[in-house]
Amino acid sequence: MYGARPVVWTKLSKAYWLLREKGGSMLQKEQKQGLIAKFKTHEKDSGSCEVQVAIQTERINYLTEHLKMHKKDHSSRRGLLKLVGSRRHLLEYLKKQDYDRYKTLIDRLKLRK
Repeated sequence: MYGARPVVWTKLSKAYWLLREKGGSMLQKEQKQGLIAKFKTHEKDSGSCEVQVAIQTERINYLTEHLKMHKKDHSSRRGLLKLVGSRRHLLEYLKKQDYDRYKTLIDRLKLRK
């Protein structure tokens, strides 16, 4: 009578388990280093606008998937909104400073259509 319920796999639960298998936490060290290597502007670059926006985009994508599964997680939702605002400010700064770098970054990250 009190047996375990059968597991019903939905798209969200599959996405959740795939996220857990990939590492479970926001960004693994290897993922972050890969993003830095992909978006760096010079050899010792680890903090340029491009790198920061790429890391924030990856975190935003992770939190978006997390919030699809955990709809009532308001603290994570607040963190997501802060990240989106921070990324927006960095993109505005980059757009003012060097429009060509901004445009290539937007294209590489596929942020706008």
